[in-house]
Amino acid sequence: MKNKDIEIKNLVEAILFAASEPLDVETIKEKVGIKIDISKILKNLQEEYSSKGINLYEISNKWSFRTSEKLSDKIKSHVIEQKKLSRAAIETLAIIAYHQPVTRAEIEEIRGVSFSSGTLEILFELGWVKPQGRKEIPGKPLLYVTTDIFLSHFNLKNISDLPNLDELKSAGLVDARIDKSIFGTEKFAKSDLNKDSKENIFSNIDNMLTSSISEKQN
Repeated sequence: MKNKDIEIKNLVEAILFAASEPLDVETIKEKVGIKIDISKILKNLQEEYSSKGINLYEISNKWSFRTSEKLSDKIKSHVIEQKKLSRAAIETLAIIAYHQPVTRAEIEEIRGVSFSSGTLEILFELGWVKPQGRKEIPGKPLLYVTTDIFLSHFNLKNISDLPNLDELKSAGLVDARIDKSIFGTEKFAKSDLNKDSKENIFSNIDNMLTSSISEKQN
């Protein structure tokens, strides 16, 4: 590799380290200021860091350095424990992730119970959920979707990487009798869940959004 190529690679590396958020290829090109194959450099850096404590990840077409998944469990003890999300927030997040775009009324129909505006505000503050457009029905209610920050937090490249129902069943995280509608694979309006089975599925949502995703990537 020529000295100039090494300098450019080092510059891209430094830009990514200094960035406060994941960067897309176009943004990196603008910062480098030279016409060059940035994608190739990113792939080389990704391979170079693959065996190190810090890895280069591509999340929703954006790139950032993150702690290696292999070491994440070992450094958990050094991370300040955060207060867990409320059950309502976990359920709401899971429904939005699997049904997006989805309205508040649809979330409440799937959950079978209404929730306060504070639940969505918590997810907004975390940066995991955002409003995106309105549904073309009477009243034009807001539609909610997950964000790139959500993908980044759970180490997902795309929302399609969320574990599907079969994977969750195989991991023992959901009851085999549950209605597929909870995960957006059938019209939720036809849900035949009884109260107890719905309680069981939502009691496992927290594990679904953490353990299950980690197991899938390892």
